[in-house]
Amino acid sequence: MVSNRCKLAVKDELKKLGLHFVLVELGEVEIMEELTPEQRTQLKADLLLSGLELMDDRKGILIERIKNAIVEMVHHSDETLKTNFSDYLSEKLHYDYTYLANLFSEVQGTTIGQFIIAHKIERIKELITYGELNISEIAWKMNYSSVAHLCNQFKKVTGLTPTHFKQLKDKRRNPIEEIGNALENNIETDTP
Repeated sequence: MVSNRCKLAVKDELKKLGLHFVLVELGEVEIMEELTPEQRTQLKADLLLSGLELMDDRKGILIERIKNAIVEMVHHSDETLKTNFSDYLSEKLHYDYTYLANLFSEVQGTTIGQFIIAHKIERIKELITYGELNISEIAWKMNYSSVAHLCNQFKKVTGLTPTHFKQLKDKRRNPIEEIGNALENNIETDTP
């Protein structure tokens, strides 16, 4: 589960089965009852219909916990991460980072670092699109050592500089007040 919508979907499915939950968080659920094999099968099927998966194997569960910790930190936290991700993940998940990194690479075919960068870039795109922060503020919020580092990584991943991305975003949208004017201007220039 990587969003609040996912959490709501899981809560709904648990309620449909008459199960009482203590906790529904990103990637984990704690229920009061012991699941019967029939309930487990039904829950698994219902979650699949919602695009979610009931994880049974320990490695798969740990991978999901790693992903959820990263998503939570990058997308859902207003805190600025003052420690590095390896320490953060080790502390949060209670595993040695080397073990987590090796397991993640083995199962996912990519590194934790690459997964983090991909999510940071998506978050940066979101922050640029909102337009509430400038690039310096975004670099600080996303814990980059400098604006140059953020810009270089952004360009490496997207092929665009943050400024070019912002310009493209600005070109895609026209203020409502200008839509009619733009049409009138185009009509005036098109008529002989």
